[in-house]
Amino acid sequence: MAPKLSHVDANGRVKMVDVGDKAVTAREAVARGTVMMSLAARRLIASGRVKKGDPLQAARLAGIMAAKRTSELIPLCHPLPLTHVGVDIRPTRGGFAIEASARTSGQTGVEMEALTAVAVAALTLYDMIKAVDKEMVIGEICLLKKTGGKSGTYTRAERAGARRQIPGPRPQGSGRGAG
Repeated sequence: MAPKLSHVDANGRVKMVDVGDKAVTAREAVARGTVMMSLAARRLIASGRVKKGDPLQAARLAGIMAAKRTSELIPLCHPLPLTHVGVDIRPTRGGFAIEASARTSGQTGVEMEALTAVAVAALTLYDMIKAVDKEMVIGEICLLKKTGGKSGTYTRAERAGARRQIPGPRPQGSGRGAG
């Protein structure tokens, strides 16, 4: 039998899940995503000469702020008293990897907070650099791990070849994949 969706009632209407009877437990979630960009954009960030300021620090701060406001962005999320939010952005060969973690002691998990932090950090990075590279690709946003609650621990299995490539031709001189 297929799992039942917790946010849908017997009549097919969306509803907020009642977590009142759930035990308060320590909960943590870690999510990841990527922003792929041109070599020119990566060099500009590394040089520290982005006119709007430091895009990596702005993206980190935006991710933290977004995690704290997840229940205002995702309609059926419960507001949570977060005890920690961290956002780490590191360079990769073709752009940047963003990893966010969120923690609380509560009756529901913090997966959406970690995922929201990654998404908003990626969007902020895009906003800060779009004048240089309008072809950036935000992608691969996923939950890596969650702990706590009735369902226990989940860890994403890393599979060989799991990272999918974005199909389609690239314009000449975009710098993608170089560097």
